[in-house]
Amino acid sequence: MDKKSEKTTLHQKMETVISEMVEKEIRMDDALREFQKIYLETAMKKYKGNKSQIAKALGIHRNTLHCRAKKLKIPKK
Repeated sequence: MDKKSEKTTLHQKMETVISEMVEKEIRMDDALREFQKIYLETAMKKYKGNKSQIAKALGIHRNTLHCRAKKLKIPKK
């Protein structure tokens, strides 16, 4: 078996997490909100809070980033 087939793909990882969430009957809007929050927090850590770099890396406008962070109650860094 080669190394490529041994690695778990992003899709497979997401399927595992989503299956657990469905099993626990977690509402879709709650799941999406939590995903967005963790996604933005992770990007903020990687880019040390630099909103321009974060927005560019995520493919969104700085204003969109600001609004989403505010909506998700992510503290300013």
